[in-house]
Amino acid sequence: MVKRIAILGAGSWGMALSRLLDTGENSVCLWEYDDAEYRKLLKYRGNPDRLSGFQLPETVELSNDISKAITGAELLVLATPSQYLRSVISPLGGHLDSVHGIVNVAKGIETESLKRMSEVIAEETHFPGERIATLSGPSHAEEVVLDMPTTVVAASESVSFAENVQQLFSIANFRVYVCEDLIGVELGGSLKNIIAIAAGIADGLKMGDNTKGALITRGLAEMTRLGVAMGARVETFAGLSGLGDLFTTCTSRHSRNRTVGERIGRGEKLIDILDSMVMVAEGVETTRSGQELARRYDVEMPITNEIYQVLFNEKSPSEAVADLMGRKLKAEVWR
Repeated sequence: MVKRIAILGAGSWGMALSRLLDTGENSVCLWEYDDAEYRKLLKYRGNPDRLSGFQLPETVELSNDISKAITGAELLVLATPSQYLRSVISPLGGHLDSVHGIVNVAKGIETESLKRMSEVIAEETHFPGERIATLSGPSHAEEVVLDMPTTVVAASESVSFAENVQQLFSIANFRVYVCEDLIGVELGGSLKNIIAIAAGIADGLKMGDNTKGALITRGLAEMTRLGVAMGARVETFAGLSGLGDLFTTCTSRHSRNRTVGERIGRGEKLIDILDSMVMVAEGVETTRSGQELARRYDVEMPITNEIYQVLFNEKSPSEAVADLMGRKLKAEVWR
């Protein structure tokens, strides 16, 4: 069993996982790259701007030296935002001799390459897919640190490695399932953030439950269409990393992506919203990626398209709603 774990990224999820993995059998080192954020970690044993009232166990080691953090680590947990992941791990390729496996928890698609996080990790570390896993599902850090029952899924090209991750991360109130469909799990965890922005816009426009139910259902349909075109399994999108995460992110007060959408629906500009945020809303950049993937795979994704137009082409949210509702009538199909 893993003894030393390095968690790269001290955002809310990185801190929550540090607490979860800090058991008598494991030693955990949490790395933070930003000096100001690192000083907060040292001062508060946490970060009030990211997880109010939370303190890390004294046994969790803190570091802003990535070489020191990974020295002797048998497992890397990558909790950095998806668009920064490559730059964080790129220098590490020749320094991972002790590492047996890598677990990614970021939910996004790299904007420039359109690659999933496991693909980025494999490119930069030269680790085989059998030693890379993704952990995804409805799992707000704010609730995990309060020990609220949470279920997620571990996916890898290797069922054996996914099962190892399952055993490592599973505790009394944090249950992990295993899935062989790495593509579907990664896409579900990423694309749902686009739909969450749409759900937030509906909240900002003071629309109701009917609207949100429609967005979740039809959003799931277009997520599934793209996923299948890219090699994922249909049934994965009915699971924790698909419908489970989608519902949670579209409805939760903790959801940064839903909050971005709500503020847009109330009339704020995207640039002002992002400038005011402490944490990253992955769905903004994923909207760019999702739009391009839809074009590349010739998949119809009307909600994604409208969110793209609102975020990047200054289309009004009310006009986007009107255009979605005015589309040609059709049968309800998923594929």
